[in-house]
Amino acid sequence: MHILRPQFRIEEERALAFAAARGFGMIVAADARGPRGSHVPFVIERRDDRVVVQIHLTARNPLVELADGTRRFLLIVSGDDAYISNDWYASRDNVSTWLYEAVHLSGVAHLRAPGENRGHGDTLLAVSEARLPKQPWDLTQMEPEKRESMLSAIRVIDLVIDGVEGQSKLNQHKSDADHVAVADRLARAEETASRRLGAKMRELRPELPYEQCVGRARHREER
Repeated sequence: MHILRPQFRIEEERALAFAAARGFGMIVAADARGPRGSHVPFVIERRDDRVVVQIHLTARNPLVELADGTRRFLLIVSGDDAYISNDWYASRDNVSTWLYEAVHLSGVAHLRAPGENRGHGDTLLAVSEARLPKQPWDLTQMEPEKRESMLSAIRVIDLVIDGVEGQSKLNQHKSDADHVAVADRLARAEETASRRLGAKMRELRPELPYEQCVGRARHREER
């Protein structure tokens, strides 16, 4: 990841927490033909002094054979993003831009033995189901033959992390007036990611005079 400015950088522990909370990203590696990628759910584990991202792929995925214990993989975890028009700012002559949050995790990929598939499945389900407001579902509720067939069709990969890069580009370098103008615009947006970014911008400078009554209804009235 190219860090545009130091003030956008997410420090390592917060970047790992961001990625863990998201739990979904794109895994990328390259072979002789060029880069290959897959969208994957994942879990992050601490093992001794190491951070390990564990993913799974279908057994036929070309990335599986690349997890040879020496090749490096990159996991890209994206958060919310929003386009910012130049006429949203309070001051003149700003450049249109894109606000976003993202984390890159990189390291050497290791293919795990098929016998570890069930443990990975249980852990991934426990983390994912905990995000939902319901009684967690687990693999014990699946018909055993179907469960084993499903588990045998995947391969588990450990990505031992040695590179963590995170960026939260929320116009931290802009003036208070421009910061308020953009945050208020995003807070009024109908698009959910924009509103979340607007809320995060307000959290960065909570002392500033933001609009108090915002939301979809007001946005519709103004159009």
